[in-house]
Amino acid sequence: MSRSPVSLSLGLVAMLFAGCAVSPEPGPGDTRAQALSQVQVPQTWSMPSNPAPVAAGWLATFDDPQLSALVAEALAQNPNLAVAAARVEQAEAQVDLANAQLKPAIGILGRAGSKSTSDLVSLLSGVMLRISWEVDLWGRLRYQRNATMAQRDASSADLRFAQQSLAASVARVWFVATETAQQAQIAQRMADDAQQLIGLSNDRLRIGAGTEMDVMAARASHASYRDAAQQVALAHRSALRALEILVGRYPAAAISSRAELAPFPAPAPAGMPLEALDRRPDLWAAQRRVAAAFDLVGDAKASFWPSLSLSAGYGHLSRQASEIQQSLDRTTTSGSATVAVPLYTGGRLTGSVRLRTAEQREAVANYARLALKALEDVETALDAEVSLATREELLRAAAADSRRAAGLMQTAYRVGKSDLRDVMNRQLFANAAEIALLAVRRERLVRRVDLHLALGGDFVAAP
Repeated sequence: MSRSPVSLSLGLVAMLFAGCAVSPEPGPGDTRAQALSQVQVPQTWSMPSNPAPVAAGWLATFDDPQLSALVAEALAQNPNLAVAAARVEQAEAQVDLANAQLKPAIGILGRAGSKSTSDLVSLLSGVMLRISWEVDLWGRLRYQRNATMAQRDASSADLRFAQQSLAASVARVWFVATETAQQAQIAQRMADDAQQLIGLSNDRLRIGAGTEMDVMAARASHASYRDAAQQVALAHRSALRALEILVGRYPAAAISSRAELAPFPAPAPAGMPLEALDRRPDLWAAQRRVAAAFDLVGDAKASFWPSLSLSAGYGHLSRQASEIQQSLDRTTTSGSATVAVPLYTGGRLTGSVRLRTAEQREAVANYARLALKALEDVETALDAEVSLATREELLRAAAADSRRAAGLMQTAYRVGKSDLRDVMNRQLFANAAEIALLAVRRERLVRRVDLHLALGGDFVAAP
């Protein structure tokens, strides 16, 4: 039994295609070993930490339903996150296009003639089914497909990291908004204290125990504290507007913040350094870009080899010419193979290999840069936790002592045992101590968020 040219060509291609496998991409371990070959990553963190495995759901550890609701709103409405999501869709479409290049293209070709009978070819009509296929003999198209898949994975990881970063940003700004709200309370209290000093200085002036200079100094102090209150109020509204931008609202400073900072959560599990490298989405994205660069090198090298394109057709054709009483009505098949062999391209192919190889080295170096920065972020956050905890304890005691000393000094001024300058200095020290304590408490919360982001743990628990 004879076989058609099309079936013979397809059989030959199937045999050739079966023997041309592409090289496997480098995995996370391979990339890490290459990028960090000169770095000794320890088994444990150098700073004191909880070695328990990192768990998802760190947002709930702050026990703040309003913060959780704002994060959910930001995930649904933040424009920057929508951009990252659109890029994932684009990358998925690129994968579909790359997969399509590996498959045959099938179409229908139709024709109807209407010219004069002297042009017999123009009277040819009929329908033909056509199939065309570029055979991926050397893996060039598969390398391209694998590169687009790796880029798709990188875009997906970018989206996950953008979601984590957005949750962290909302939490940071939320803590700042709460801090400025408490600062506004302190500023108002400072202005009230200054107002009381004006009354005390006037009373002492009337009984002859004070001077007009004390009255003017008290008024100047009151004006300064009111100005500070205005500055704090502006900072608070700015923080609220920044928060509204993050959650996708109009920046009207209309969000209500907490009255006080949330209590500091329990110690966070930090796991092991190598686990953090495997867990962070931004490092996973960098690793997948290394894999994509590897595939593009394979694509460039495969371009040196010949390419093979096949086409086949099957259809029904007819031709009629009434003047010569001749007609044609038949079924026809066709098949062809085209081989393109690059002989001289002016250095384009070798230049492409050099370019892709350099891009691969860049991708590996970028992974190393991000990995070292990730390790630094964790160590810095762990260090800050220890330092800020000690500072908060010291400043809490200092704020309490300063407030008590200011109260005693104001009582002494009331009975004439001290002057106004001593009272004002004591109040200034007390208020400064409270503001410093508030700043440290807010910084501790922010650093805890930084630690969670550096460790790569997700902000919500897995369903």
